Amino acid sequence: MTERLQLAIPSKGRMMEQATGVLGEGGVNVRKTGNERGYRGEIEGIDNVDVLFVSASEIAWYLKTGKAHLGITGADLVQERMTDWETRVEFIKALGFGHADVVVAVPDCWLDVRRVAHLDELAGGFRTAHGRWFRVATKYVNLARQFFVGHGFNDYRIVESLGATEGTPAAGTADLIVDITTTGATLKANALRILDDGVILKSQANLVASNVAEWTPRIREAQNEIMSRLGV
Repeated sequence: MTERLQLAIPSKGRMMEQATGVLGEGGVNVRKTGNERGYRGEIEGIDNVDVLFVSASEIAWYLKTGKAHLGITGADLVQERMTDWETRVEFIKALGFGHADVVVAVPDCWLDVRRVAHLDELAGGFRTAHGRWFRVATKYVNLARQFFVGHGFNDYRIVESLGATEGTPAAGTADLIVDITTTGATLKANALRILDDGVILKSQANLVASNVAEWTPRIREAQNEIMSRLGV
């Protein structure tokens, strides 16, 4: 094994800029190796760290499988992609950007539905009237299921969504949604409302460590240097 710490950070856009910015503010200066379009980098002053520029949605997988020792990604992605995240990873530091909430939202015209318990109360009548259970559109399948189990709500069917989840009730392909939102403006524009007890997770970008990666003393030294610079 090459004794080099693998640090995965978002590969493009605002998430990459914010991740490298927060690291730089703490003295962990990331620079790309090769050319600016490359997907590898290094940290100034720490010679055994490889920076991997990875799609934000894949970083959780890198941590889950131990392909990366450390990664910067949202808590929502970690908890969605790892049902056993509490044993596989450790949240090291909340980084103060990428704030968003995973929520349950229903059509605003459902005036009598304010809480998850109301969905459970109406499920039987809904099935009698429509011949089916509630359809829930989401890309957060695991988070949705865990949340509904915790609230004793089981009378629904998941409709996996790959995009524009907020548009599915109006399109007739779902009855309610579980989605991520920052301001709620997109939900409001689509005549949707968050349930009063419908916030599943308040997420933000975190520095996360993999518990399943192979940690050698030399790699631990590199981690400790990064942690020291970041004040952890």
